[in-house]
Amino acid sequence: MKFIVDSMLGRLARWLRLLGYDTLYYPDIEDSLLLRIAREDDRILLTRDTHVIKVRGLKKYFLLNENKTFKQVKIVINSLNLKDFSIMSRCVICNNTITEIQKEGIRGLVPEYVYQTTAVFKRCSGCGKLYWNGTHPEKFKKKLSEILA
Repeated sequence: MKFIVDSMLGRLARWLRLLGYDTLYYPDIEDSLLLRIAREDDRILLTRDTHVIKVRGLKKYFLLNENKTFKQVKIVINSLNLKDFSIMSRCVICNNTITEIQKEGIRGLVPEYVYQTTAVFKRCSGCGKLYWNGTHPEKFKKKLSEILA
């Protein structure tokens, strides 16, 4: 399932990416371009804008009335029956996939303590951001459990 979110839902986009969903987000995009991308890429538009959904020909959209990010996440997951999470498989910054890389190639790019104590590293195929299993993934999984409870 692929999404595009409007400029009001940046935090939701980040959470969907953390869950492994292909989610486009442009903070300063015109509505006409947003709709064109949604149609051309066959994406579900997630929006809070009631005017956008009135555009003719828009078939795949989900209107959110909730302001709070965690409630938005829960509503989207439950309403669209999202189950197959691929946690930490997409870059939260640019939405590209992240893949495991050789540890030896990143010495000096991460703190020495992290390099010495971590076995597995991943890199974004788009922006090059490095990822590793520190405390953030565990906090994320815990928060996700709380959201879905």
